Amino acid sequence: MALSLHLEQFSGKRGFWKGNIPAELLYITYGALQFTAYRLTTQALQSLPISQRLPSSAESFISGASAGAAATTLTYPLDLLRTRFAAQGPEKVYHSLLGSIREIARTEGAKGFFQGLAAGVGQIVPYMGLFFSTYEILRPPLAYLELPFGSGDATAGMVASVLAKTSVFPLDLIRKRLQVQGPTRERFAGGMVPIYGKGVWRTGREIVGREGWKGLYRGLGVGLVKAAPASAVTMWTYERALRGMRDWELNTEERR
Repeated sequence: MALSLHLEQFSGKRGFWKGNIPAELLYITYGALQFTAYRLTTQALQSLPISQRLPSSAESFISGASAGAAATTLTYPLDLLRTRFAAQGPEKVYHSLLGSIREIARTEGAKGFFQGLAAGVGQIVPYMGLFFSTYEILRPPLAYLELPFGSGDATAGMVASVLAKTSVFPLDLIRKRLQVQGPTRERFAGGMVPIYGKGVWRTGREIVGREGWKGLYRGLGVGLVKAAPASAVTMWTYERALRGMRDWELNTEERR
């Protein structure tokens, strides 16, 4: 509550929606790439000869990790823009999405769009691997409970998200802190962003040195409040869409 009041005082009510445009573009493109890669990888693993097949939990982990790495790398510039827009104070660093792209390209070059990518991929690989493997383990038993509106999928997605997010949160925090480094660092978050050394490991050590081990989990509560319901809705929608496409394919074949 105190954080919400501070944000409203610092940036006004519009501050709650800072970075929303690049965030929406990120969610759309990331989601499409992630589930496409997950489905293709799963089908490839399941097409292996029986003697070479992996346990289902291992297949889910590999498929999720591969999908997360591919989607994160391809959409990372949007993730960076979202973080930088959200970190802006009353003194704007960027005035528009197009202007931000031009400014980063001019002052930081192409590498500027991938600040913190190593932490991003390092976080998303175990996160998506844990998420999908946990989800696939929880979904079958929850399906037998016959929860209303088919909410077993949503419940499995929510629990999987909480477990995976908590496990890799320090890397997520490091990624965001690295994203606001660079020549415009002093203009983000009211000039309160410290300088971090290059690399994920060095940044993590500096955070622990300045803030203690708890510093690696700053914002975890807010992250879970956001991620848990989002994952629940995402997985519920994914399963319904997948089922709908399968039914459509079966109906099409029957008509032939």
